[in-house]
Amino acid sequence: MEKLVQVKLRESGQVLLYKALGVQAKSGVYVIVEMDRGLDYGHVISDTDGITPDANSDEASAHKPNDDKTQEEPIRKIIRLCGPHDLKQIDDNKIKAKEAYVNCNKKIQEYKLDMKLVGSEYSFDRSKIIFYFTAEGRVDFRDLVKELAKVFKARIELRQIGVRDEARLFGGFGSCGRQLCCNKFLKDFEPVMIKMAKEQGLPLNPPKISGLCGRLMCCLAYEYPTYKELSKGLPKEGECVCTKEGKAKVVSTNVLKRCCQVEYEDGRRITVEYKQETK
Repeated sequence: MEKLVQVKLRESGQVLLYKALGVQAKSGVYVIVEMDRGLDYGHVISDTDGITPDANSDEASAHKPNDDKTQEEPIRKIIRLCGPHDLKQIDDNKIKAKEAYVNCNKKIQEYKLDMKLVGSEYSFDRSKIIFYFTAEGRVDFRDLVKELAKVFKARIELRQIGVRDEARLFGGFGSCGRQLCCNKFLKDFEPVMIKMAKEQGLPLNPPKISGLCGRLMCCLAYEYPTYKELSKGLPKEGECVCTKEGKAKVVSTNVLKRCCQVEYEDGRRITVEYKQETK
């Protein structure tokens, strides 16, 4: 049975499935992969043994990345692991991409387009340049693409991204003091809802529960299942409970410690602990 692995293209590209035919593609290594036209590079973010490459099978679908564009093209293969020469070319491409960024920015100003350029990348074989930009609405950049193709003698792709993608592209540190989750390890963006913050007992103050992108923090989504599981069997704030000393009102709940503080009619407060429910 063939082995499929997830590869994140370049530094800011999509996460796609690739066939690892005879290549020891372990998580974290850089690889050269097939593309529709030419070669590109990426790094393996997860490896999965024994998944059939049949795109219609339930097992394969379960491992497809939830990126902006679901993988609809045929699953291509990994050509080889990156060697010293390949890694040097990748570094050289990053330098050339910075130069391309400056030139593209000048052209955007010349054409007076209402768009903000936020990044650029070369494909491994330098046959294509991807420019990432943000904009309030749709932008007619057809003339810009033609001009850039003449300048760089390569295929040009202008890709509009959202504010969350922009934060992932630039990176940074969140209010927790750690590197942004989207930039460090998250493979894709999951929907984040305000009720997740509410159930985690966080203050519903936008600046305190928003990331650098201005949207709700990604950690609210992937921490939510843990809070939901630990909150089973715990009373909610304002609820009346029976204790050994009589009835009391719940004034606060600590989900992680599985305890709550209750108040009696005479004003006394005590902490009540709850054992975690076992399945």
